Amino acid sequence: MDETILAEKEAMLESIRSDVADFGKERRDLIPILQMIQERHAYLSPEAIKTVAEHLDIPTCEVFGVATFYNQFRFHPPGRHPIKVCLGTACHVRAGDIILENFERKLGIRDGETTSDKEFSIERVACVGCCALAPVALVGETVHGKMAPSKVEGLLLRIQIEKEKAERERREEEEK
Repeated sequence: MDETILAEKEAMLESIRSDVADFGKERRDLIPILQMIQERHAYLSPEAIKTVAEHLDIPTCEVFGVATFYNQFRFHPPGRHPIKVCLGTACHVRAGDIILENFERKLGIRDGETTSDKEFSIERVACVGCCALAPVALVGETVHGKMAPSKVEGLLLRIQIEKEKAERERREEEEK
């Protein structure tokens, strides 16, 4: 594993241990602890779940069972460009599921997963409140309305081009 990633994971785990220590050790503290970890770190890693189980002195499988019961919790780190595809009624009727399938196919990941380079993650959501623009996809905080399957590749390509441009500008600044 890359040393940087390993160091980041260890720092995150140390932060979680410190934060969890501020909570009580009763079962009623479980969901607030999980919510705090999710809020601060964007997902629940297996190590985080184990740390919570140890703190509360309950089995790891019980913590995981509670966490998987609620759809608010993620178990994979989100990508730098999180993609949320709306599948609420208006978007579903206008083929939101096909938009989701296109993102999955182009990125080689499924709903709830993150690409290996940590650039993209995909999540289906129930509604984003933009029904008049259906079907809708959010990339980061940017709403993309009136999505069509043919727009998916262009959207991903634009993000890649912007990334390459930023890297090129950074290198040029370093050379000066």
